[in-house]
Amino acid sequence: MTSFTKTALLAAALGAATLTASAAAPGPAAAAAPKTTVVLVHGAFADGSAWDKVVPLLQAKGLNVVAVQNPLTSLADDVAATRRVLDMQTGPVVLVGHSWGGVVISEAGAHERVKSLVYVAAFAPSEGQSVVDMAKDYPTPAGFNHLVTDKEGFLTLTADGLAQHFAQDLPASRTRLMAVTQGPVRAKNFEEKATVAAWKVKPSWYVLAEEDHMIQPALQKAMAEKISAQVVRLPASHVPQQSRPAQVAGAILAAAAAPAR
Repeated sequence: MTSFTKTALLAAALGAATLTASAAAPGPAAAAAPKTTVVLVHGAFADGSAWDKVVPLLQAKGLNVVAVQNPLTSLADDVAATRRVLDMQTGPVVLVGHSWGGVVISEAGAHERVKSLVYVAAFAPSEGQSVVDMAKDYPTPAGFNHLVTDKEGFLTLTADGLAQHFAQDLPASRTRLMAVTQGPVRAKNFEEKATVAAWKVKPSWYVLAEEDHMIQPALQKAMAEKISAQVVRLPASHVPQQSRPAQVAGAILAAAAAPAR
């Protein structure tokens, strides 16, 4: 056997061994599917800490959670703040909005990462609708008698209004803190019209607060029906995420578990 033939046979044998070893070796583990993230959008007279009782319940179920800090200076500003958070996520998102935050998620919810929407005692506008438009056919809620407007046109709630009409089912120690940390909201925000209604293409849930003094429960019911939401009714004030966190978390978990459209 010539030297050339021996070399060729050795090379062939080594190649076959390499192929066999490659076939036998386990491949890299399949990349784990990215976890669902819940993005929480607060409403007027609040900040991201409004979700502090819900966050640990969601984290305990293995979900990522991010709370947006809305500037409350305009619809466009709040939507931009929410989109920045959505852009940072790598997996599917359940987008949750409370009160005014419902208008924000109706716009921002068109983002490609958003798989479902959860409205918590929240406004759910159609395209071309403002908060004022949605509320005009309903009695003025009692809490609106306790609004204060500053010289720049921003609204806050009095401490009494917050304790008696915004969060009347929470202890005084909590409502005092909420009054101090509330986020002033630009009054003109409520006149700004939505340009997107993401609920038309994303499955939605609605947590209806039956003892709400800030958004009429009858209006909440009408909005929930309009958006064909799965409804969770709670005997709660305007802040069920504070007074009934387990039930609110349950609605969010249901949205997280449901398949995307």
